[in-house]
Amino acid sequence: MTGEFLMKFKAYKLQFLSDVHFGNGTLGKSDSTFHADTLFSALCQEALKSGEHCLQELLSFAENGELLFSDAMPYIGDDYFVPKPLIKSDHTVEEKEFNTRKVFKNMKFLPESCLDNFIAGSLKAEEVESWGHPGFQKIKVSASIRGESKTLPYRVGVFSFGENAGLYTIVGYENENVCTIAENLLSSLSFCGIGGRIRSGLGRFELYPGKLSESMMKRLTGTFTTYMTLSVSLPKETEMAESVQDSSFLLTKRSGFVASGNYADEYRRKKDLFVFSSGSCFKNRYQGNIYDVSSGGAHPVYRYAKPLFAGVK
Repeated sequence: MTGEFLMKFKAYKLQFLSDVHFGNGTLGKSDSTFHADTLFSALCQEALKSGEHCLQELLSFAENGELLFSDAMPYIGDDYFVPKPLIKSDHTVEEKEFNTRKVFKNMKFLPESCLDNFIAGSLKAEEVESWGHPGFQKIKVSASIRGESKTLPYRVGVFSFGENAGLYTIVGYENENVCTIAENLLSSLSFCGIGGRIRSGLGRFELYPGKLSESMMKRLTGTFTTYMTLSVSLPKETEMAESVQDSSFLLTKRSGFVASGNYADEYRRKKDLFVFSSGSCFKNRYQGNIYDVSSGGAHPVYRYAKPLFAGVK
């Protein structure tokens, strides 16, 4: 099986042409990012448009570790952000003022170039506040037509990205053929969009090549004592005991409805799956898996839960 250290990596920027709705359990609010399992599910739907064999090819690449995806993470201008690592830093929190502690507590992402300074404790709150924001939340009012005459308004929370901001994902691949397949699926996905309410025109984007810094490439390919996952992931049962040794992680519940129209006569929920959040840190790397989260429908439903690791000092 392919080792991640032997893989190549590319970044792809998603510059959104419209507002987005990335579900967080409530219709009235949208997240500003989405996870690798959401991306993989969308790519599976795109692959299926070309036939079952294309879907099985994509699944095979991912299951065998020949193709990996990170979560979608923010970029602002030339700054590529990564999750705040769940690792003890050298910040002396007790000595900081309340507002300063609040800045660091609320920080979810930081530029990759600032990662070492954050862990070393030399990152200043003023630097955090100078980064700006990739966009802002707003409410979109839509109309629901019931019966022949009643039109009922409802509110949808959306996120609007700034002109020079968006999301990027890192793709790990074994060879150029695998990369080309992933890139073609991403390009196809850009036309229909990602996230919720895509039939209303939300979530469409233009795909551009990104450029990973030299330090980021070292994090992806080098040997470190600690590794941060850039994607939601879950070790296989045989990997679990070793993975959690000397680790620092948060669990998040992944759920939702099955998007397939031929899965069942009515919408059905996927089985819940608890996974490690991106930003979780581990001493021992693991492969993870793709899990079947179907529940009595006509075909399997796949939940991507494979890690893409970046080394941290």
